[in-house]
Amino acid sequence: MALTTPWGEPDLQGIWTDETDTPLQRSPKFANQEFFTDAQRAELDRQRSAMQGRERRAERRTEADVAGAYNDVFTPKKRTGARTSRIVDPPNGRLPPLTPEAQKMAAAERDFRLALLQSTETCKNQAAACSGGKYKPAPSPRFEERAPRYNTARMNRHYGPEDATLAERCLMGGLPEIGTLGAIADRISFRRIVQAPGGISMFYDVGQGQGWQRNIVMDGSPHLPAGVRQWYGDSRGHWEGNTLVIDVTNFSPKTDFQGSRENLHLIERWARTSPSTLEYAVTVEDPTVWTRPWTAKQEFIRQNNEENRIYTEPRCIEGNFGLPGLLHGRRMEELAFAEGRGIDPRTRDSIKADDAGERDPLQ
Repeated sequence: MALTTPWGEPDLQGIWTDETDTPLQRSPKFANQEFFTDAQRAELDRQRSAMQGRERRAERRTEADVAGAYNDVFTPKKRTGARTSRIVDPPNGRLPPLTPEAQKMAAAERDFRLALLQSTETCKNQAAACSGGKYKPAPSPRFEERAPRYNTARMNRHYGPEDATLAERCLMGGLPEIGTLGAIADRISFRRIVQAPGGISMFYDVGQGQGWQRNIVMDGSPHLPAGVRQWYGDSRGHWEGNTLVIDVTNFSPKTDFQGSRENLHLIERWARTSPSTLEYAVTVEDPTVWTRPWTAKQEFIRQNNEENRIYTEPRCIEGNFGLPGLLHGRRMEELAFAEGRGIDPRTRDSIKADDAGERDPLQ
């Protein structure tokens, strides 16, 4: 029998998190295998526990060697999940093909970012971050161009706040809250569900404090007018038996999920499968980005309410201290270069290094 609230609705309340690692997309080596065998999970756990991750140094005396801000303590790996991918439809566990329009935009953004890297050590050393680009000693004239569209990702330029990532500005991409395998925002991800008669709120604590809150309207009213756009969209919910179904539209063009922005449309399904487990399924649709809708699933585990009784508001300091530091630092580098006291800052890669090329076996 489903757990219910005092007013008779299915009870989804609690603090929930995914205690395992599962990639969004299935590795081609697992083909149409939806679930791992126990032996496969044990072997993957063995391989992944041996990974050095951020403890592995890049080549000595390179910018990448000193650029990593976090060691592996900050990006812990969890045990391998039962599913080979979060995507369950299409059956191959992969994202559907991009539309020609989306492919064109992705290429434009990639070419722009590579141009900003062309005169750096990253391209000179043919590092993975410069894949598809070429080294040229002179900085690209594209430094003076605007990004192809509103920037949400990291680029090798800090002319203003919006050259920084959303996370560096203390802004999160939002929904659906299913991140990239290995990202801090995916490994540290909690949501607290609170219910009241006629309303539901979800508080998200993600990454390093880039938390946020969403309110699900449950009164049967229609979505906001199309001209009203919100960072986390407009969530309208209803019950189908014991499942909470949420329809989400009206996203801002300044958010980004896998290339989808203002045309993103989600159908979320939240269902308690036991006193300690909650299944989340989301169908994602954007006809301007993908050739068909796709669906992903996650299973959340309920956390101890007593141990987590003090659930403080998530805080983020990147936008308060880190981002002004990045901007001020780049202005000082430009001044030093103009006075003949330093190198051209456009020839230095300001993009944080990755895990030195080590690939997760789950990928």
